[in-house]
Amino acid sequence: MDEELNVRHDKLAILVIGMAGTGKTTFVKALSNKLANSMIINLDPAVYKLPYEPHVDIRTQINYKELMTNHKLGPNGAILTALNLYCLQLNHLIKNIEDSQHEFIIVDTPGQIEAFTWSSSGTLISQTFCMSMPTIIIYLIDSARCMNPNSFMSNLLFCCSIFYKMKLPTLVAFNKSDIADSNIPIDWLRNYDSFTDALSQNPNYLSTLSKSMVLTLEEFYNNFQVIQISALKETGFDFQDQLAKLKQEYFEWIFKMIQRRKNRSKLKN
Repeated sequence: MDEELNVRHDKLAILVIGMAGTGKTTFVKALSNKLANSMIINLDPAVYKLPYEPHVDIRTQINYKELMTNHKLGPNGAILTALNLYCLQLNHLIKNIEDSQHEFIIVDTPGQIEAFTWSSSGTLISQTFCMSMPTIIIYLIDSARCMNPNSFMSNLLFCCSIFYKMKLPTLVAFNKSDIADSNIPIDWLRNYDSFTDALSQNPNYLSTLSKSMVLTLEEFYNNFQVIQISALKETGFDFQDQLAKLKQEYFEWIFKMIQRRKNRSKLKN
């Protein structure tokens, strides 16, 4: 008989991911202000100062600078090591979350995006969350850095690779709409002709590559939920409906996929 996977339906974990400088930490502060009853978890051991007060902070458990000094590590190596060590406390973290009354669990990931998205510890953390409660990704994009169509394509490819690796419902958030017109990259995302027109204004080998890639991935990108925001000004944060849709998507696809894997593993044993 199949065993039902036990997840907390009353919670939603939000993994905030984005390249360095996209405004993740400012976004987390703004999001926590907009979402009542939220818990903030900081997983960046190298951050010096935070604009918010986290409920759980990796820095209280692991000293980033001591790791560098004692183990002769570079900055990225120390971040990876800190995340690896923190994974030993994941069961305790999940229990504390489950025992809390918070509905939204906002996770601020390291500024060095690859330290979380392409490491075994990042995979373990994301999988532990999604096996315990509905979990989604908010992928933050710097709108000002997407005014160039090739840079825009690079950002989307990174988003695509993270989605493919973590297999979690994803919301794409174009940040810094107060200093750049995020309607431009959003139009490129939704309109192939508009994107190719922008590429044709500066033809080179990168433009040719971007054009071929967007043609292949157009239908895939069109399925992304997309918002435009300014984390600094705290505008554009009325996307609770999108969060509800992504939570529903988790139960329709991710929950069932995990359930099947669990049942297959049980049969093998």
